[in-house]
Order: sequence, then structure tokens, then C-alpha cells
Amino acid sequence: MPRRIIDISVPLKAGIKSDPPWALPQIDYHDHQMTAPPIAEYFGIRQDQLPEGNYAAREQVRISTHAGTHLDSPYHYFPRQDERLTPGGRPSLRIDEVPLDWCFQAGVKLDFRGLPDGYTVQPEDVAKELDRIGHVLKPLDIVVVNTRAGSRYGEDDYVDAGCGMGKAATLWLLEQGVRVTGTDAWSWDVPFSVTKQRIAEGADPDIIWEGHRAGREIGYCHLEKLHNLEALPPHGFQVACFPVKVHRGSAGWTRAVAILEE
Repeated sequence: MPRRIIDISVPLKAGIKSDPPWALPQIDYHDHQMTAPPIAEYFGIRQDQLPEGNYAAREQVRISTHAGTHLDSPYHYFPRQDERLTPGGRPSLRIDEVPLDWCFQAGVKLDFRGLPDGYTVQPEDVAKELDRIGHVLKPLDIVVVNTRAGSRYGEDDYVDAGCGMGKAATLWLLEQGVRVTGTDAWSWDVPFSVTKQRIAEGADPDIIWEGHRAGREIGYCHLEKLHNLEALPPHGFQVACFPVKVHRGSAGWTRAVAILEE
């Protein structure tokens, strides 16, 4: 059966507003001419003895495991997970411990582009959208959230754009057996700038990272900085998002894709 693969990842790119200043990736590009002199010296030859004086292109990168499209592990959120399922919980899974079968499953897209920036998505919003698209969640469905932030990637307001998933909405998904979720925003939660303002106005600090912290009760992973979710149907596709195996890491980069059978 023919299939179509849709890239739902952003490129890892320096020099754009993909993260707060303290988290921006740094990439140094070394082209074929730049790398030729040291390799020629190593082999004891002249540079012009290499093919057209060229050697190998390479990049030197300094990045967080949370740069670019990546999969967060339960360890990112809290030292323990599954406190609702196991007395006292258990140590949170790190990215090299995440079950790979979580990362290749049927996908479901929730279209929340119409919700305002900073809105905290609630269980009733999720239920209403699932009813609209006519889908009943199954265990291990990968649920991705299309927000306004997806259209702002690389722009000055990206990290402040889009709605975010609240703790109650996240737990509602996890109670249905979902173990991987995703968003095209910078964070699964509402933007930090919105949370900061709400706390300044007297909100309880429990709202800080409330969607992430749901993993303390039921362990799960989520994808951040997804892209091109507008190209996906509401369901009827698979998501593959295997993370790079960073030893004891809190996250791993992924080339997330959606696969449609046609």
C-alpha cells in the first residue's frame, strides 16, 4: 500500500528565536576547505593533493537536549513518576529507558489554533475536540496539539505564543492510556511569560509547569517544537518519534514524522 511521510519536525537552526536566549543552540559550520589543512597535515601531504583541496564538511554543535524537535522523558518533569499507580511512585524513566513502542503509534491531532495565547486547555476542551473529529482515544495513541505557536516558529514571539495544556487535561489523556503527547509550541504548558504574570496577580505557584508535573502522577513523554501539524488530518496516521539515546538524559532529539497510508 502506498504511503506518504510528512515531516513534523523543525530543523535545528542557530540564529533564530527558537528558544529563550539562554537555551539557543550554537552551530559552527566547517566546510570542505576549512577541514582540509589539518587532515593534510595529519597525513603529511599538501592540501592540493586532496580532491580539489577538499576534505569533509562537518558541524560543531553546542545544544541542550531540549533544542529543536525533541521528546521529553518523565525524568525531565520530576525525580519520581506514577505516584497515582504505585505507592510512593517509582524513579522516573530517563530518555534511554523510554519504551520504544510508545514512540511508534497511531496519531491524533487536536486543533487548538483558535484558542488564545496563554489559554490553559481543560479536559472539556479535549473532549469537545475529540467529539468534533469523531475519535475515541485508544491506549498508546500519540496525541499532538496544533496551536497558534506553530505559525510563529523562529519569530520574536514564538516562546510566548500558543495555548498550553493544563494538568487536568494532561491527566485526562493519560487516564485514557496515552503515553506520548506533543505540541508545536515551545512548551507543553502555557508560555512561562503568562504563568509569571498570573503568579504576580496572586495565582498559586502550583500552576508553574502544571502540565509537565502531571507526569509525577502518571508517567508520560511529550514532544515539543513540532511543526507542520496543519498538514495532518485529525486521525488516520501514525507517528514515529524515536529519540536519540542520550545516556541518562531528560530528553532526546527526534526527527518526528507522520505516516499516512494512501
